[in-house]
Amino acid sequence: MAETQIEWTDATWNPVAGCTIVSAGCTNCYAMAMAKRLEAMRVDKYAGLTRSSGSRTIWNGVVKEDRSALGIPHKWRKARKIFVNSMSDLFHEEVSDDFILAVWQVMRETPRHSYQILTKRPDRMASLISTKIPDVLPNVWLGTSVEDAEVVGRIDHLRAVPAAIRFISFEPLIGAVGSIDLHDIHWAIVGGESGKSARPIKEAWIDEIYDQCSDNKTAFFFKQWGTWGKDNKRRSKKANGREYRGQTWDYMPEPIGMSL
Repeated sequence: MAETQIEWTDATWNPVAGCTIVSAGCTNCYAMAMAKRLEAMRVDKYAGLTRSSGSRTIWNGVVKEDRSALGIPHKWRKARKIFVNSMSDLFHEEVSDDFILAVWQVMRETPRHSYQILTKRPDRMASLISTKIPDVLPNVWLGTSVEDAEVVGRIDHLRAVPAAIRFISFEPLIGAVGSIDLHDIHWAIVGGESGKSARPIKEAWIDEIYDQCSDNKTAFFFKQWGTWGKDNKRRSKKANGREYRGQTWDYMPEPIGMSL
């Protein structure tokens, strides 16, 4: 995969395929259905990654490292923002340290690109980077997903990671996150869930994140209402749009250099 419709990036790069459900935010993950579709299209990389659970398709825990994909960013001559592993989690426990280091080497060799790595396993990310990656790459953004108050502890693990830019994806936002510490968090993405099984988002949940971003000078990006609009009515993602407080919010983090 390369070009993408994800609003906050330019391209996706998937050196890993397959994952495991770890929290409530994973329940309706688009990548599970996409992997099944790609398997049906006979894309070998995505074969055998999912199973049926009632009417749903879910990950079966098989994770594949794709070394043939490591050279892809070298071929992209024009600078891009690249979302790393939109179809998996680079810090999944089944991804070897050696493979993660190989991904890091590619990012080191291609400083023209900005890499956005998002994980639901920031504890492993913090441990591995602190012990095995000696340099902080200015073109690598490190983030974690926080869908509700149950997983806000991930933010502390993220803050422990030496990084040029740290970010949080509050998507799908399925509950209030409450009072959170955004110190040294440079960017926040907020979005509701899409699809036929989407869970509603409430404007009050967005408000509390927006206010805390303003207090901490954290760049705020509102990605979508998703299937449920601010009036609590169910519509298509396109019909609900991206406006919040009467405007679109596409703020990105400034290139601020290393933050320890």
